[in-house]
Amino acid sequence: MSPLYPWRYSAAVTALAHWSQDFYPRLGEDLLAQTGIDPEVHVSGLYWLDLEDEAEALAWAARERRDLRAVDIASVYGQVPVLGAGFAHAIHMPGVANVRNPRLVKALRAALAALPNVEVREQCPVTGFIQQQGRIQGVTTADGPLYAERVVLAAGAWSGELLKTLGLRLPVEPVKGQMILYKCAEDFLPSMVLAKGRYAIPRRDGHILVGSTLEYAGFDKAPTEIALQSLRASAEALLPTLAKAQVVGHWAGLRPGSPQGIPFIGELPSHPGLWLNCGHFRNGLVLAPASCQLLVELMLGREPIIDPAPYAPARRLFEGAGG
Repeated sequence: MSPLYPWRYSAAVTALAHWSQDFYPRLGEDLLAQTGIDPEVHVSGLYWLDLEDEAEALAWAARERRDLRAVDIASVYGQVPVLGAGFAHAIHMPGVANVRNPRLVKALRAALAALPNVEVREQCPVTGFIQQQGRIQGVTTADGPLYAERVVLAAGAWSGELLKTLGLRLPVEPVKGQMILYKCAEDFLPSMVLAKGRYAIPRRDGHILVGSTLEYAGFDKAPTEIALQSLRASAEALLPTLAKAQVVGHWAGLRPGSPQGIPFIGELPSHPGLWLNCGHFRNGLVLAPASCQLLVELMLGREPIIDPAPYAPARRLFEGAGG
């Protein structure tokens, strides 16, 4: 639950990330208590290996008061004995956690289903918006119209496609990412490790998640053999023992790519009643809690947790047809 390289992002992304990172442990505990489903917020720490911009990372940490420090590479090999040979230097952030995202979604869905005033409609594609009296007052769906006082567009990589129906161009596009999953002993990997843009994330039960690719391939979500071989090579460079392990999962998903990875959060002044919360690019899981909290406060007219200006759609949305 951190951007891969947090010091390379703008202050707008950092502000959302910090709030969410501090919130996640409590969210995991609350969801487990409410639903019996454990999202497994797992504090394992993260080692970055052989960074070219290590000095910038350490300067960022000092400026942002985050616990990130240079560590002796021998100590890294002592802590992570399965790490591949040849790494020369490292930095470490001990407080970084990861979350079991499928379990998080199951827990969130169960929590929503238990609320008396929430209805979850699945397999019901939204095809457009209902405009009446100068406002957005609902959406059109495959099952007919749905009316609402406010509509929130949070459709990930498909958000821009939906806004096209209003003649608006939202700079959010699908960016394909592929990952693989191994199953190892529970104590195989004690910490997350990252090198050359690829990472290995340990789950509590011994599953090891390795990712990810970055592909501009439209809405194609099919896993590819080329990506599988590339990910396996990265996994085995990081953790050579994985050469003997079986890949138990390989899948692809679509990220909502956006300029600088800064999400769009707020109401569209040109279309009152329509609110956006989309365009989180590679950091949807990291930024989601803060994004949702900020959106709620803006919708209810409350004091926002952070300055909402960098995310305001009115400043960054392009009028006109086309993609």
